[in-house]
Amino acid sequence: MTTGTLYFIPVPLAEDTSPQQVVPPEVISRMHSLQHFIVENEKTARQFLAASGHPTPIRELTFSLLNKDTQPKELPALLQPLQQGTDVGLMSEAGCPGIADPGAALAAMAHQKGIRVTPLIGPSSLLLGLMASGLNGQRFTFLGYLPSDKAERIKAIKGIEFDSKKQQATQLFIETPYRNQHMLEDLVASLQPQTKLCVACNITAKNELIVTKTAAEWKKTPLPDVHKQPTVFLLLA
Repeated sequence: MTTGTLYFIPVPLAEDTSPQQVVPPEVISRMHSLQHFIVENEKTARQFLAASGHPTPIRELTFSLLNKDTQPKELPALLQPLQQGTDVGLMSEAGCPGIADPGAALAAMAHQKGIRVTPLIGPSSLLLGLMASGLNGQRFTFLGYLPSDKAERIKAIKGIEFDSKKQQATQLFIETPYRNQHMLEDLVASLQPQTKLCVACNITAKNELIVTKTAAEWKKTPLPDVHKQPTVFLLLA
């Protein structure tokens, strides 16, 4: 039996952005052909599919959960429909699944089982932030989350800055939204004056903010309020 295809479906980054604004028509068309979805949050997934105009009544679609609490032993069951020939769509809470997202583990297992994994085009906060930052787009590293402890975070920031200068590579990282303001304050206080820091907040939303300045320049102006706002931090020493 031919296996199904696991489609990685991007979703909007911001609540005030419709699917049609950031997802190509071809992706929406492919999504509308699917009846089975693996999602991080069923409520928001249903809202997204309804807003996209999915032709099947949302209550008739099948949803399985894959989130940070999903155990490795649960992954094979998520792939069973695919092994039976059913195409399945995977969606995260925001942006592209599989990047800083539990979907990566499912993709790895799908490859092991010979299941085709197809990424579809859509918004990625990391790439959009890098595109607009003016920093080095030829060489860059995504570091995920930094330590939550302040002393460890500052130590990590200094290490990241050292690596950036040595490699001439842009360093990208994110933080739990309620710690964003502390992260920004620590970055401005800890970085060398000429190190460039980009703050990319609420990308694609109406209140989008993407600003790049040196650490010295950031110290001369009031810091933006990024508390509880989805933000990507980028630096280049």
